[in-house]
Amino acid sequence: MGVLTQADEISEIAFGYMGSKALFAALESDVFTLLSSGPMTAEDIAGKTALEPDRAEMLLTALAGLGLVSADDGRFANSPAADAFLVKGAKYDFSDYLRLQVGQQMYPLMNQIEAALENRLSDEETGSYADWFSDPAQAKLYSESQHAGSLGPARQLARKTDLSDAKTMLDVGGGTGAFAITLCQKNPQLTATIVDFPNVASLGKQYVKQANLASRIRYVEGDGREDIWPKNNDIVLMSYLFSGVPGEAHEGLIARAFDHLAPGGRLLIHDFIVDADRTGPKLAALWQLQHTAFTPEARSLDTGWLETALPAAGFEDVSVGTMIPEMTMLAQGRRPK
Repeated sequence: MGVLTQADEISEIAFGYMGSKALFAALESDVFTLLSSGPMTAEDIAGKTALEPDRAEMLLTALAGLGLVSADDGRFANSPAADAFLVKGAKYDFSDYLRLQVGQQMYPLMNQIEAALENRLSDEETGSYADWFSDPAQAKLYSESQHAGSLGPARQLARKTDLSDAKTMLDVGGGTGAFAITLCQKNPQLTATIVDFPNVASLGKQYVKQANLASRIRYVEGDGREDIWPKNNDIVLMSYLFSGVPGEAHEGLIARAFDHLAPGGRLLIHDFIVDADRTGPKLAALWQLQHTAFTPEARSLDTGWLETALPAAGFEDVSVGTMIPEMTMLAQGRRPK
C-alpha cells in the first residue's frame, strides 16, 4: 500500500470503526441470513428482528454504503460476498467468528492499545490465552467462533500443501481441530495429535467426533509451551500460535519443533506475518497490533526473521509465502534426513 496524500484517506482510517460496528450489528440481527431468501425492505427486516423500522433503514443504508448489500427501489439484497461468507449455514460462513470473537472479545480490547504499547497495563487488564481459556465460558466463546474462522485457512492449507507423504501430525495450539480435521479428511493416511488447554480440548473432541475422526485425532491437554509434545512427527503445525505468545518464546518453539520432528519432517508456521521491510501487508500488521492489546509481550513476526531463524535452528528448504492474501503467511522448513 502506498503512502497517503489526501485528508479523506485519513478519515477513512479514523472512521473505520463505524463500519466494523455496522457489520457486527447486522450479524447480531441475522440481517444477511434473512436477506439470503431474497430482497427485502427495511420494514420487512424490522418485522423479523428486534430492529425498529427507521433504525433498520439506517443500518441497511450503512451496509449498502459499505458494499455489503445492494439497494434498489427501497429493497435491499445481499452482495455476493455476504451470501457466501455471512449467511448462517453457507459452506464458507464465518459470521460467528466475526460476530463473537472479533466483535465481542477482540474489538473491546483495542480500547487498551495505547496503554499496552506504553507498557502501563494493570494486572487486571493484561492476561494470556492460558488465563482466558481457564474460564470455561470464555474458552467456549473463543474456541467455537475460532473454529468457524479457521476452517477457511485450513482448506487453503489443504490445497496448498502436499501431505501425502506424512503419517503423523502434531498441531500445537490446534484449538478445536479445524486444521487437523480438514487435513485428515484430505489425507486419509494422516493421524494427528492436538495440544491445547483442557477447556478447549473438551470442545474440540466434540468436533472431532462429529467428523468421525476420533480414531485418528487425539488431544494432549495442557499449555503448548510446556514439554508435553509427542516426538517423531512427520508434520508440526503451529497456526496462530506465535502471535498469541510472548516474543521471547518464538526461538524456543522453533527449536522444540525441530527436536520433535522425525528426520525429513516438516514445520508449518501459519500466522500474521509482515514483509521484512515492514510496509505491510496492512491486515497482517493490524492483527499483530491487535494482539499487543491482549499479549503486551507479543512480537511482530516478519519474513526476514523467519528466513533467518529457521535455518539457524537447523531447518532446510525454508520458504515463506502467502496463505490468506494480505493477512497471513505460511512459513515452512524441513528437518534434514
